[in-house]
Amino acid sequence: MNVSFFPSRTVSLYMGKMFLIRTFAILAALVMVLQALDLLSESGRILAYEGNGQAEVWRYASLRTPQIIARFLPFAVLLGTIITLSTLNQNSEIISLKAAGLSAHQVLAPLIVTALGVAVLSFAFNDRVVSRATATLSAWERVDFGPMPVDRGDRANIWVREGDDLVQVREVRGRGDAAQLRGISQYKRQGGSIVSVIMGERGVREGDGWRLTNATRFDVRRGEVQRLPSIVIGRGISPDQFTLSSVEADALSFGELKTAVGELEQAGRPTKALEGALWHKLSGPLSSILMPLLGAVAAFGIARSGKLFIRAVIGMGLGFAYFVADNFALAMGNLGAYPPFLAAWAPFLLFFLIGEAVLVRTEE
Repeated sequence: MNVSFFPSRTVSLYMGKMFLIRTFAILAALVMVLQALDLLSESGRILAYEGNGQAEVWRYASLRTPQIIARFLPFAVLLGTIITLSTLNQNSEIISLKAAGLSAHQVLAPLIVTALGVAVLSFAFNDRVVSRATATLSAWERVDFGPMPVDRGDRANIWVREGDDLVQVREVRGRGDAAQLRGISQYKRQGGSIVSVIMGERGVREGDGWRLTNATRFDVRRGEVQRLPSIVIGRGISPDQFTLSSVEADALSFGELKTAVGELEQAGRPTKALEGALWHKLSGPLSSILMPLLGAVAAFGIARSGKLFIRAVIGMGLGFAYFVADNFALAMGNLGAYPPFLAAWAPFLLFFLIGEAVLVRTEE
């Protein structure tokens, strides 16, 4: 690294400290307001379960807060950048730095390096804290905020389609041919109508199907129930269709999601949406690096134009336009219109070029 590219050590530390204080102050204010609003909307559902009280409300807040932090940290970085640069320019500190011979990129260098540190911290926080909180909160919501079952890595409430038939499994334990099914229901259909329902307590792998024990068959047309000691259903349904049918990208760390994508690929299952989410786990935190560049319009030219507010609004507009483009690209990636890599990285690269073009055109 060429140290001369930065201002002096004192100035760099001063700018970096100012940027961090404002960023995390804004983040704290956003989290408190948004968490309060979220509790107002969700506390009724939490307290609706008999026996829940204040402890469960605080537990929900502790699980929801990491999600809010992860979602709004880039917004806080953007606003922290604009406030920092506007303050420096209003006090003529930017003018002093440029008068000393520093270019616009050199003035922004301390903020960009600080934002890189925020991006690294954001990735680690998302990977270690947010993913676990999301997984726990999702499981808690599935039981309507009741007592949480012990998590042994089992899958629950799985639906699989076999031709025209539907198979529902209440619980799946284990993986591969050793997978065991609990609470199986097969809905046999003809012409879109259910003709019979086969239910069994347990199911194990046998050949290319699943043998159910203590099974019953209900004939919809006749209204009769027939007991079956055992029966094989789901010929052609592989174990991975049960164990890999519900992969929630936000509830998995980067390594876990990468492993899940690999397993789905080996099973011949579609993975485009999950691959886009995997790449976005990297591009999302790195968006913090873009914010000093997009908000730089609030730093330069104010003394000449005297339009501090307008330039700050332009910087905010560029930043929020990035978030809109990012969400749009992810949505298009989930629909299969964009390749996963492009869906995750195209907005980042596009707005990096836009920020550089604006900075070079106006100040360099």
